[in-house]
Amino acid sequence: MYFQLIKIVTNLAYLCLVGLTWLFLDGGLDWRFAGGCIFLSGLWLILTRLHMGRLLETYFDILSRLEVVLPTFLGVSLSLTAVLTAPHPALRVVAALELGGWAYIFLKYKRNRALYEIQGHGPLPRGTWVSPPADALLPGDLMLTSGRVAARLHETVGHGEMVIVCPRGTKMAFSSYMAKGLVINALDEIAASSGASGHYIILRLCRALSADDVASMWRQAASMHEENIVWKETVNTRNRKIIESLPMPEATRDRLARALTESGYDWLGLFMGRLARHRWTCVGACLELYRRLDIRTNRYGTGLLGFGTGLFDPIMPVRFLSDPAFRLLTEKDRDQWMSAER
Repeated sequence: MYFQLIKIVTNLAYLCLVGLTWLFLDGGLDWRFAGGCIFLSGLWLILTRLHMGRLLETYFDILSRLEVVLPTFLGVSLSLTAVLTAPHPALRVVAALELGGWAYIFLKYKRNRALYEIQGHGPLPRGTWVSPPADALLPGDLMLTSGRVAARLHETVGHGEMVIVCPRGTKMAFSSYMAKGLVINALDEIAASSGASGHYIILRLCRALSADDVASMWRQAASMHEENIVWKETVNTRNRKIIESLPMPEATRDRLARALTESGYDWLGLFMGRLARHRWTCVGACLELYRRLDIRTNRYGTGLLGFGTGLFDPIMPVRFLSDPAFRLLTEKDRDQWMSAER
């Protein structure tokens, strides 16, 4: 509830301030120009400073970076305009003080940026253990990989897989693919292909899993896989019956049937961030499996204003880096693992 309240207040503040800024620049407010510039720059400065801690902690998220860069550019522009156009020296002094505040914001942002390095298409905390071998992974680990989605989003990762163990003791990777729906693949193969074509990082649960948890993880994953298969077969059978009844050429019906064939992937969830029943995105499937194991994570896909609608709130894999349920494997973990292997 606290998380939703903060999100509601924050997003409403941004929306109101964006609207106020637009009205001012469009001439819809009867304000003196220099005073309006100073007032709006000050509001943007206060809002950005209040959220600076969170934005710096989530620097790896492109939206967090934009929440610093765009207000800074706008605020500096407004304050500079006020310095050049203010009719009274006192107003110019206030505008100059605001410029000092924006300089402080920029310096904190630049200092924080030094804690990260570019990995693929986005920043990653320095000292991260990149692409550890499959032997080093544990049940419950969340594998975040690079790929086409990461490149499109300009993020370091864009896909998620969860490490589970089958009854024979073999490590497997659990996820959902756009072309296949829910899948369970050999972890060795996924790690090798992901490492060869790009990179991956590992988020480890802060809570240790018992043997019963590991066994339950496999049962729940198998149950979800079966649910996904039943759902897509049911939907595809229904769609085929409807299409076959339509008065159109057979070739057209075939093309329509191919276009409407469900793979078991939640395409709407990819853009909205919703968590549907029986079909999931890659990280949506992992979140559902964690939920069935009573492993608490941050709430995702709560919507623009935190009301749980899922609208305009896709679950971006990179956001798991700030989830308190996990910790990022670092080079220190690599050194400890290599020492243990020797």
